[in-house]
Amino acid sequence: MASAFNKIPPGTKINPSPFNVNISDEQLEELQLLVKLSKVAPPTFEGLQPDRKYGITTEWLVNAKEAWKTFDWRSVERHINSFPHFTYEIEGLDVHFVALFSEKQDATPILFIHGWPGIFLEFLPILSLIREIYTPATLPYHFIVPSLPGYTFSSGPPLDKDFGTQDAARVLNQVMVNLGFEGGYVAQGGDVGAKIGRILAVDHDACKAVHLNVCFTSQPDNVPDSAVTEVEKRNLARWDWFRTFGMGYYVEHGTRTSTIGNAISTNPVALLAWIGEKFLDWPDGPLPLHVILESVSLYWFTETFPRSIYSYREAFPPPKIMQTLDPRWYIHKPFGFSYFPMELLPAPRAWIEATGNLVFYREHDKGGHFAALERPQDLLDDVLAFSEQV
Repeated sequence: MASAFNKIPPGTKINPSPFNVNISDEQLEELQLLVKLSKVAPPTFEGLQPDRKYGITTEWLVNAKEAWKTFDWRSVERHINSFPHFTYEIEGLDVHFVALFSEKQDATPILFIHGWPGIFLEFLPILSLIREIYTPATLPYHFIVPSLPGYTFSSGPPLDKDFGTQDAARVLNQVMVNLGFEGGYVAQGGDVGAKIGRILAVDHDACKAVHLNVCFTSQPDNVPDSAVTEVEKRNLARWDWFRTFGMGYYVEHGTRTSTIGNAISTNPVALLAWIGEKFLDWPDGPLPLHVILESVSLYWFTETFPRSIYSYREAFPPPKIMQTLDPRWYIHKPFGFSYFPMELLPAPRAWIEATGNLVFYREHDKGGHFAALERPQDLLDDVLAFSEQV
């Protein structure tokens, strides 16, 4: 199946190398041993709260650790390898991406950009839906899903310079241009990917339109309270919860990046606790354990965690996530948005409209921060409808 969509489109300026995910037996054995030997903290009042007010519960971590001991990584690996993978060297970085390439001359390129603690796995459910509907001869789109620099099979970030989201955007844009898409592509992103998508739309001509599913902004001064619906006001309780109880990780990533990177990298169960918490709290209902273990395993095998949190430093000081968006990042190109009510910041439509030329908007009654995993059909339908419109 992977080979069916792996033909590089005509006009490409590069010849990316085919890539196959192959975690060694030694890595698997080491992980199983480390999980077995890793301790779990003793029971505490905080760890016994079933509402996870103070973080994951001891019970969840104990059960997840036991499940990890017998987790079948090879079946996950086979599924991953059923999609075409490539790597391409640019600016001294090896950039990994998954792609479904069309044979159509007029296919529209769409770039899907993940965030943290997301990885390219987030978008495999969407690519699976595409494979069920289309063949390479009938597919009207090219789908490109990169691993951001520093994540999984993409190398970096560089050790000799301060590398940030504008650098990541430049690299991804150049990959798209070198693939032959300098005539135009659509970008889609959530979380860190939403920030990069906005940068692509503002700073790079080849990105002709952008679709996002999160907009981190507070209420603009020129937007009155009356512009926010009652439903949107109720949903903003999610933001109140997150900025009050959920931002400890954010401050740590941004201000003590090296310390937390080193601490979490010493122990797979520590990594499971740190990332597992987000997969439980950030969606509209916890994700299945096997989905969490897939991502955490790949984070561990590829030593992604300490390499992936560099973007958080850009918010300090001060914590700019709490401020209205800088006018510099207003999107003048066609801008689409999907509203999921349990996003960490379910920004009302009026707030979003103040940040760009919003020409497409769809509101959903279910879904949270990991929309591509939680609601793949909804997100895919929105992105394709937006792409057709623009």
